[in-house]
Amino acid sequence: MKRQVRALVIGGGVVGCSVLYHLAKLGWRDVALLERRELTAGSSWHAAGAFHALNSDPAMSRLQAYTVALYPELEKLSGQDVGLHYPGGLNVAATKERWDLLRADVARHRTMGLDTRLVGPAEIRELCPIMDTTGVFGAIYDPMEGHLDPSGATHAFARAARHLGAEIQRHTRVTSLTPTGRGTWEVGTEEGSIEAEHVVNAAGLWAREVGRMVGVELPLVPMEHHYLITEDLAALKGAARELPVVVDLDGEMYMRQERHGVLLGVYETPATPWAVNGTPWEYGDHELLAPDLERLTGALEKGFTRFPTLHAAGIRRIVNGPFTFTPDGNPLVGPVPGVPNYWAACGVMAGFCQGGGVGLALATWMVHGEPEGDVFALDVARFGAYATRAYTLAKAREFYSRRFRIAYPNEYWPAGRPAKTSALHTRLLARNAVHGVSYGLEYPLYFAPRGAKAEEEPTLRRSSAFAAVGTECRTARQSGAVMDACSYSRYEFSGPAAAKCLDRLLAARLPEAGRARLTPMLAPSGRLMGDLTTLRLGPERFLVVGSGYLQAWHLRWFHAHLPASGVTVRNLSDEWGGIALFGPRSRELLAHLTRDDVSAAALPFMGVRLIDVAFAPAVAARISFTGELGFEIHAPQVCLGAIYDRLMAQAGELGMVDAGMYALLSLRIEKGFGIWSREFSRDYTPLESGLARFVAYDKPDFIGRDAALRERDTPPRRRLVLLEVAALDAEANYLEPIWAGAERVGFVTSAAYGHSSGRSFAMGYVAGAAAAAGTALEVTIVGERRPCRVLGEAAVDPGGVRMRSG
Repeated sequence: MKRQVRALVIGGGVVGCSVLYHLAKLGWRDVALLERRELTAGSSWHAAGAFHALNSDPAMSRLQAYTVALYPELEKLSGQDVGLHYPGGLNVAATKERWDLLRADVARHRTMGLDTRLVGPAEIRELCPIMDTTGVFGAIYDPMEGHLDPSGATHAFARAARHLGAEIQRHTRVTSLTPTGRGTWEVGTEEGSIEAEHVVNAAGLWAREVGRMVGVELPLVPMEHHYLITEDLAALKGAARELPVVVDLDGEMYMRQERHGVLLGVYETPATPWAVNGTPWEYGDHELLAPDLERLTGALEKGFTRFPTLHAAGIRRIVNGPFTFTPDGNPLVGPVPGVPNYWAACGVMAGFCQGGGVGLALATWMVHGEPEGDVFALDVARFGAYATRAYTLAKAREFYSRRFRIAYPNEYWPAGRPAKTSALHTRLLARNAVHGVSYGLEYPLYFAPRGAKAEEEPTLRRSSAFAAVGTECRTARQSGAVMDACSYSRYEFSGPAAAKCLDRLLAARLPEAGRARLTPMLAPSGRLMGDLTTLRLGPERFLVVGSGYLQAWHLRWFHAHLPASGVTVRNLSDEWGGIALFGPRSRELLAHLTRDDVSAAALPFMGVRLIDVAFAPAVAARISFTGELGFEIHAPQVCLGAIYDRLMAQAGELGMVDAGMYALLSLRIEKGFGIWSREFSRDYTPLESGLARFVAYDKPDFIGRDAALRERDTPPRRRLVLLEVAALDAEANYLEPIWAGAERVGFVTSAAYGHSSGRSFAMGYVAGAAAAAGTALEVTIVGERRPCRVLGEAAVDPGGVRMRSG
């Protein structure tokens, strides 16, 4: 066993072996893996082994598609048979709402590069003769779905890694992880210690224990999961083709052929967590949990109804094995915030769908310093301190129980709520606010009419919020609105080196004292890392504002690029909050609460001042995300309630109302203003996204400058555009394709109804000439094409007069 390595992977399941293989493939030879017992001795050995590329998140879909395509190559590289079967797969809809969703999904698959199609009941029966299609509307058919031998696939990754010079040490449990003080780790094992520059936690069921070795509580928990394997079925003996993998989404089950029988798996409710306080180290490499047939009865009845031939089949085996879930079901991947050179590759619920892609993403990150494209959906930094053990348990149980249920785009699931609330929360509830949640924090979506139930119906189309949001938007344009802005993140940079540090972190020129500026942040590749707004409060003090759910992600990046001294960064996101005022009378409202001068001369557009607001010290910034005259008030949370009360005491007299995030999204899309995770992300560059006008290309040194300069001189292959859509009862949705005749020329990033202009809008990326103003296109909405056209300017106040003057 080596005593010094560049990277040490902990855990010999499919994910750990994939990480090891990809590190070696990308050129790191001095890499090793430690496994406490035998390879696959966790969740891998008892997995059902099915794989597919379908996923609602594009990042996850890319990784799954890569994984599926990798297996034939892996067999050749390793010489290990992985038991590949490609019979295709069916995702079945037995309700009208589910069928609408599948129609929308198959359109989005075009954007994701997936070759799927819709099939009706007759073709379903041809593909799967043992299935009863009573009540079935149809299915998505994916020719690349299949299944494999879990042990064979894991050993194939291991063999391929060994061929490239990687080392694997079995029967060697890691007992401790200690920083050496030299930027490396001393890894204590039962066979002695190893010094490693990088450590990867791919410990699967034991990932929590390996996290606790470095003082980190990773948000994951194992859950029990059942499947059964039947005896041989007469209908399958001598059959001309293998049955496809079937996921009965409304029946909440999956089925695939296993020799001449079938494997039937269910996501039973209630979900049953396992080893909540920690996985025993002695849990064996071939141990299963006792089946709970009583808990399975209802789920199995659905399965035997959908596949009637199973009534006559005996059960050969029942498997109940644990595997790990995170609060949202996605893996935990990437550098763990606050722990240098310690990487996560765990919480991978679907290891044989995602293991190859997770290994590639993490290895690319480690070797090249950043992943390829936007992988925030699986980034370990998407969770913060709010993701406690209790929160994780509640959300993981909820996700497991709702594994196959429709996740509506306007739906916020209830488990783990409320975890965090702002100082305004109870006041807004009293005003009939309907809340969503972001990074654990409750924030208002809209305000239901007095007397109406403060609850939005989940739907793929326009919801019960439509009329109320319309009122908020129109009032905001006519007189004004007040909005809780506590969900923003706020970081204070201070000290003699603060300006120099930010000048390197941010691609824009820093604002002068008393001014604000939109300041994009880039990765070395030139891709976007943030769409931050920087408020300069003084020569050595800055307030940087961004999306609240990116706190751990932003801070990890900031701390990785701070100088040794001269600058202090404080995360004020919980300590401080905010209120946004916007609309023609917003200055008049603010003036009622302060003795300071907030006139256009004293506080011009993008101006910043420290003022007293309702007896509280606050930062007031003249910023507008709605296209109207607008202000942001940033203040300590302990002062925020008093500020809000004083504001609302005057707002009614000025005709102003409460507004929520839905109104903001409607107002901003009429202006063509983009947001992070939709129009802006690590998938895009400044030139593509329209942020190039904020990049100071002549600055001598900022992260990503060389790549940004190269991009500036190259015509972009796609551009962000604003579209007016002839929608009916639904707006376009994320990733729905944009068409020029039969050619797919782009995709939607976000959409909303513009209530103040009475039209439906979408933003999206389109290629080439399709970006020209006036171009007639079509966009798919819930499976149906609707006409749209490219707008050359904002739909409301295209000159931007309202937000700059007054």
